[in-house]
Amino acid sequence: MSYPVSGRAFMAGNEIISEAALRAGCTFFAGYPITPSSEIAAHMALRLPQVGGTFIQMEDEIAAMGAVIGASLAGAKTMTATSGPGLSLKQENIGFAMIAEVPCVIVDVQRGGPSTGLPTAPSQGDIMQARWGTHGDHAVIALTPLYPREVYVETVRAFHLAELYRTPVYVLVDEIIAHTTESFELPADEGLIKPRGEYAEAAVNTWRPFYDFFQGKHLHITGLSHTQEGFPTVNPEIVHRSNLHIVNKIVNAQPALERNEEYMLDDAEIAVICFGSPGRSAREAVNRARAKGIKAGIFRIITFWPFPVETVRKLTDRVKAVVVPEMNLGMLSLQVEKSAMRRDVRIIGVNVTGGVPIEPQQILTAIEEAYHGV
Repeated sequence: MSYPVSGRAFMAGNEIISEAALRAGCTFFAGYPITPSSEIAAHMALRLPQVGGTFIQMEDEIAAMGAVIGASLAGAKTMTATSGPGLSLKQENIGFAMIAEVPCVIVDVQRGGPSTGLPTAPSQGDIMQARWGTHGDHAVIALTPLYPREVYVETVRAFHLAELYRTPVYVLVDEIIAHTTESFELPADEGLIKPRGEYAEAAVNTWRPFYDFFQGKHLHITGLSHTQEGFPTVNPEIVHRSNLHIVNKIVNAQPALERNEEYMLDDAEIAVICFGSPGRSAREAVNRARAKGIKAGIFRIITFWPFPVETVRKLTDRVKAVVVPEMNLGMLSLQVEKSAMRRDVRIIGVNVTGGVPIEPQQILTAIEEAYHGV
């Protein structure tokens, strides 16, 4: 079975992620089946052997993350895929990948939680876990694409960013995106940022990554706080510099990492701020609001972490109110509130956690409430 790399394609979200990973040069996948991400593992099991890659189903999510790290350290471009409960299990090894600066891609197809929750239903409840799931000071890159072509492009970009910043990178989608099948135009090469074997100058200049494979050198890799040579240290100055490096190489790059979609925002009095699949309902709601003479627009976040604080701050400075639809109880709303300088800007959440999509009418009702000052 062959899959196109140009022209139009007709795929579900999980297939798109898999094919984009292969386009990015992924040669190793380790995972453990978990709804609603299992199609990614199934697809990679089929496709990786066809391109000379390796697929391994591990005994659990912990081992899967460890295998991905090991393969990356051996020089492969690596990916794993899971959902909320599996992501919880991966966190210890994700922390190791953070401190050891191991490039890899982690796909999280979000479902209802906590715990087993709603295995087959959508949610957006993992966004804070992606940011804060592993302990200690660190920063993360998390991409939250929506439309098919965007899912493809952002999955490829995830591999690029993992190598560029030497870090795990998340691709966060939800069950709706994962299982929606659509026709879309595959991006040409010039529409992709290709992964490459080089790293961010800002990162290299502040702290040299401590491993350099295939150079005939003996290497020491540890999850302990370490020197630039990779050996454990308790020297407070070195440990502090290392922690600053892990955080600042990503935080300081936020403007370059930022990607958003704006829709009818130029003259908007009400801004709908969202990410992921609620963006579809938001567009319909804004169109209906405009038909009623309400000037509403959408700010949809594609790079969620590091969060676009300054962009959101400027937006909240000029609108009357903000509506935040999300399939959780206010995780994005919290970030919007933290970003806003104006304490008087009204923020109205549209929060759905019952495992069903947010409907356009729910968002429109909140827009009308904001507009009329109810």
